[in-house]
Amino acid sequence: MADPFLELPGSRRPIPHGSYRVRDLDPHKHMEVTVVLKAPPLPSADQLPDTPMTPEAFAKQYGAAPEDISTVEAVLRSYGLKVDSVGNAGRSLRVSGTAAAMLAAFQASLGIYQSAAQGEFRGREGSVSVPAAVGDRITAVLGLDQRRVAQRSMALRTTARRSRTAAPLSPAELEQHYNFPVGDCAGQKVGIAEFGSPLGNGQMLPPAYFPDDTAAFCKAQKRPLPRINTVPVGLAPLTHQQYEALSPQLRGDVLDATGEVMMDVEIVATLCGKADISVYYAGWGQDGWVQLLDQVLKDRPVVLSVSYGLAEDSPEWAASAITAINDALQALAMIGCTVCVSSGDDGSGCDMTDMRAHVEFPSCSPFVLSVGGTMFEAVGGTDQEVVWHVGTGQRSSGGGATGGGVSTRFARPAWQAVHVATLNPVPFDGRVLPDVSALAGPPYYQLILDGKSAPNGGTSAAAPVWASLIARINGLLPAAKQQRFLTKLLYTAGAGGKTIGTSGCIDITAGDNASSPQPGKGYPAGPGFDAASGWGVPDGKALEAAL
Repeated sequence: MADPFLELPGSRRPIPHGSYRVRDLDPHKHMEVTVVLKAPPLPSADQLPDTPMTPEAFAKQYGAAPEDISTVEAVLRSYGLKVDSVGNAGRSLRVSGTAAAMLAAFQASLGIYQSAAQGEFRGREGSVSVPAAVGDRITAVLGLDQRRVAQRSMALRTTARRSRTAAPLSPAELEQHYNFPVGDCAGQKVGIAEFGSPLGNGQMLPPAYFPDDTAAFCKAQKRPLPRINTVPVGLAPLTHQQYEALSPQLRGDVLDATGEVMMDVEIVATLCGKADISVYYAGWGQDGWVQLLDQVLKDRPVVLSVSYGLAEDSPEWAASAITAINDALQALAMIGCTVCVSSGDDGSGCDMTDMRAHVEFPSCSPFVLSVGGTMFEAVGGTDQEVVWHVGTGQRSSGGGATGGGVSTRFARPAWQAVHVATLNPVPFDGRVLPDVSALAGPPYYQLILDGKSAPNGGTSAAAPVWASLIARINGLLPAAKQQRFLTKLLYTAGAGGKTIGTSGCIDITAGDNASSPQPGKGYPAGPGFDAASGWGVPDGKALEAAL
């Protein structure tokens, strides 16, 4: 008699969007997945501790029971699988084996799929089941499916380049505009998240990293070159030599992704001259998110910059994966790491076509600092900083606008003492985003790509700006005030009764993030906190004082 199996709640996924199944999976193919374990429940967003924990203390209090780990390992071994490591502070297992063993253990409908956007990739449809003997010890199995859920907040488009009139900002001009306190981030650890795409042969196509560009940009800006560490999380960036060896078509794809990587690194490098910068590379599936965040948890930087996301209610997400990723983000918040996540570049639509307003995950998580975008607009002969909105606000039309709005998945935590009514027909008092903003649109940022000037922007640029400022301020604060989750603090009262967000930010009061024609409406900026710009853009010295 066959072993009984139990379906994992929240594991069901539809056929990958825009794809079709082309063949069965090679049963001898080696695979690796992350098995998320049932573990002690984390405190609610309302009950985040005021004092950050160490990763070791977090693992001791919130890791899965050792006997549960042993039981799961024994059962999976009986199916021919191997547990390679325990991760995520004792809350998940890294498991490997053949495709045949994975199919036997997890009863998933796996195959090779084809889509115009992604090429060939391993995917699944339907749900995942696990042996009944461990059904109460496993909450998710991630990595069986390689579909894309780490979409970059794409930045500057060709049409936007042509429309640019003012010169892009240098790091020095950016520091002056946002009143950065003087500092070099010595002793600060800064993380940057990057993702790569799967190829049909089961390998990943990573972006390249051009260290010569970073060195040249730092030299041109008269800035020291900080230490930059490459941290592969199942993926390593291509070298320039490997990039040049690619076919012309692949070089174009890789250069687009590489431009985004170089933007992140060059912004942080020139604003954090003596920081220890780690750039993490992972696959763009659900599994890649958990793996990357697990490594960051071990390293414990003060801040992590993330410029990727997908609409929180996109069918590409499995509900169990969002829970697992959100738990990993909560672990980082609880150890005092602020994860700065771009709010998206497609305005209120977030690339969805159902005429409803949407926000991106993980930017809508209550355990991150959601970062929106602004631009400079000539008003009465002077530049005014307003909400970023170019063209129709939709990137598909060559424009773009900041993401922002009200989550339909995450309730607003009590400490986020603001309220914005959702634009959607079903009322829900959800988490409001963004929390803050920074430059995303015109005049953009000075940058170098492949030896040439390559101005760029988007909320992808705003996130590393805030990450850099947080690292700089952290290095200037007394030891007792360092390594704290910033987002919750922004909504608390500081000196004079003002919230720290009000004291440490410059209010943005003009513009909106409506994307047209989908959904044709958006959230406006106005005095005080709003769902288009949050508290506003940074006043660095004032924020340091408020903290």
